[in-house]
Amino acid sequence: MKNINKIALKKNQDFNIDYYFNGIKNKNITILSRAITLLESTKIEHQLLAEELVDKCLPFSGNSIRIGITGVPGVGKSTFIESFGNYITENKNKSIAILAIDPSSTKSGGSILGDKTRMNALSTNSKAFIRPSPSAGTLGGVAKATRQSIVLCEAFGFDTIIIETVGVGQSETEVNSMVDFFLLLMLAGAGDELQGIKRGIMEMADVLIINKTDIEQTDKVKLAKQHYKNALHLFPSNPNGWVPKVETCSAIKNENISKVWDIIYEFVSLTKTNGWFDEKRKIQSKYWLSETINSSILNTFYKNPKIKDLLKELEDKVITNQISPFKAARILLKEFCA
Repeated sequence: MKNINKIALKKNQDFNIDYYFNGIKNKNITILSRAITLLESTKIEHQLLAEELVDKCLPFSGNSIRIGITGVPGVGKSTFIESFGNYITENKNKSIAILAIDPSSTKSGGSILGDKTRMNALSTNSKAFIRPSPSAGTLGGVAKATRQSIVLCEAFGFDTIIIETVGVGQSETEVNSMVDFFLLLMLAGAGDELQGIKRGIMEMADVLIINKTDIEQTDKVKLAKQHYKNALHLFPSNPNGWVPKVETCSAIKNENISKVWDIIYEFVSLTKTNGWFDEKRKIQSKYWLSETINSSILNTFYKNPKIKDLLKELEDKVITNQISPFKAARILLKEFCA
């Protein structure tokens, strides 16, 4: 028993802030994975350690291009990311970290976490790191620790970070608040190309890429491209001075992938020159401060013992129309602030 306790104690001593930080700085990919697991933990002791680790890594972060990629299910996000990742690592001498958000079941809470199996070639690329994370019920399907994971991956030395979202929905707003460049993947020949696309998502897109052109007729691709261009022209101009572009590609055949990188490079050059690149990151930092405060207040509110008891009582009154939801909320907030 004494030997077992000594082993457990040694393990706890090893897994301290220096263990994670030094491992990340020394480019130990296993320790990076463990550090991201630490970020995802809900245990308070792990969260405190994770916050300290992120703060220690902050001075070594910020030196990457952060790219958000989304699109409707079946558009070929994983195939595109694999093709794109292999291209920039082999032809542009880049290193890439892919933080892929896998949808968690609302019933079981389980996730597939299958991105590595969908990106076979990239998963064996020494310059690439693929980390699937469960959305775990987080609003919008964005993993809770994704923002902090970016900091750790940058401190590790990755110069290109990709955030892959679950699909078209609220998650795009969250992802856009943590990336520099937002890429929307679409298909041609799927009926009315503009149906099912929320205006807000298209307004966020810096480039719209029509994928799977290898299986579509040329005239359908041309028509879809023109439709998207027309739609983008209807939106207000961007404060960053960038005019969103529309391009086509076949990820499975590696066609036009180089053009996608050229567009991203052009965007980064423009926004760094006019100052918007740094300005957007400052805005994002303020946003995440606000979001963290809001989240912390909600957690504190619902974990308050007095609130738990009163909430159940008021819920019963609300559903039986004895009191309005608005008055019940005011009573709860008054009790919380007392």
